[in-house]
Amino acid sequence: MRLKNKTCLITGACGGIGLAMVEAFLTEGATVIATDLDAELLRERCAPLAGSERVLSCRLDVTNPDGIAALEAELAAEGVFVNVLVNNAAAITIGKLLDATVEDLRLVFGVNVEGLFNVTKGFLPGIIARGGGTVLNMASLASVRAMHERFAYSASKAAIAMMTRSIAVDYVGQGIRANCICPARVHTPFIENYLTKYYPGEEEQRLEALSRYQPIGRMIQPAEVASMAIYLCSDESAMVTGGSFVIDGGVMAGDQPLQAA
Repeated sequence: MRLKNKTCLITGACGGIGLAMVEAFLTEGATVIATDLDAELLRERCAPLAGSERVLSCRLDVTNPDGIAALEAELAAEGVFVNVLVNNAAAITIGKLLDATVEDLRLVFGVNVEGLFNVTKGFLPGIIARGGGTVLNMASLASVRAMHERFAYSASKAAIAMMTRSIAVDYVGQGIRANCICPARVHTPFIENYLTKYYPGEEEQRLEALSRYQPIGRMIQPAEVASMAIYLCSDESAMVTGGSFVIDGGVMAGDQPLQAA
């Protein structure tokens, strides 16, 4: 088991990628602290998973430093100490720069950037004190390739990629590895809900278009992101730090032939 003896805290664990990581990490022997805003829903989703006796489901608002400190203290009181931190919680808004509002920026940067900062700052000292560990951040293909009408989101994910490299450089001497995953379109409930909200009646066509966007011809599955996460959080990647790992079905490899209309 590749994550045996790892205690992994995952934020945003209710969602497609987050829940897939919880399931995959359990399969590999990890103890998992799964966190999200809706702890009751999180418990319901984690309960059927194999190895669920090794899951602790907790409510966590990544924008609240006091809540993060309280969770760390609660875990420590129970003898639970994190050595793998997965920053997966995310927010997104739709729009170009001229469409965006200050509130949009505050929402997206508050969760994606400040949230990562808060959780990492809260748990990193303890990880260092116990000999080191791993920080894994969920960025996006949008961190290296701007997405149409995702101004705030793309900017926030680019910030995550640089924050990851900074953590890697600053704490490598204290036993910390930091990497980020940059997926393209992942087929999650979020995507389906988003299409229903913004493109009612066009969901099927839009899903097909998203699949065609990736040259491999389909959307990424959450379990495929989780597989990369397992590698980056395991000792197999002991010499890997400061990296941005793209999962994109060939988007960044080069242009595809134009399709006839």
